[in-house]
Amino acid sequence: MELTKKGHACVRLTEQGRTLVIDPGGFSEPDAAVGADAVLITHEHPDHLDEGRLRAALDADPGLEIWTSRAVADLLAGAFPGRVHTVGEGDAFEAAGFRIEVHGQLHAVIHPDLPRIANIGFLVDEAVFHPGDALTVPGRPVSTLLLPLHAPWNKFSEVVDYVREIDPERALAVHDGLLSDAGLAVYGRNLSPQGLSIGQASFARLTPGESVTV
Repeated sequence: MELTKKGHACVRLTEQGRTLVIDPGGFSEPDAAVGADAVLITHEHPDHLDEGRLRAALDADPGLEIWTSRAVADLLAGAFPGRVHTVGEGDAFEAAGFRIEVHGQLHAVIHPDLPRIANIGFLVDEAVFHPGDALTVPGRPVSTLLLPLHAPWNKFSEVVDYVREIDPERALAVHDGLLSDAGLAVYGRNLSPQGLSIGQASFARLTPGESVTV
């Protein structure tokens, strides 16, 4: 399948004319969900969910369906009956012809004073894993890890150890919308073969709009 990086935490996956979009939030392009057959949302934070844009996409395409956590589903299901599906850890389903498994339950801790919300990660076709805002280990081989590079809830040592634990063939950066060009260069250098060891994984950051076969 072809993976296209969109802004921040969003990616588009296409195969044989089918399109699946994950986390088209407010830091991504306004048209990130346009033309999708199915959308997956990991949690309700606005950098992963732009409710207005998603409602517009649902209005524009009666065939579009959403799979997401209960909190997000509760925002949308009333207006789009039968098209917004609640899923949680351990669930498996098919969306737009892609096989999806759900892993994870909670958002990573931002600060002890802030209540934790639900967060679910999606494994697509037993190959591509998007963990959302958590360092969830799915407990099965992953060839392509969508790596949350930078966030208020993580630090670089955790990012490195997460790649080592998952041990994918490749790690592709997501959740990078808060980094400047200088910051992206620092992360890229430290995750390159000349930096810290991340096992067998190759690391790359696609620019928004850039695609790769996975």
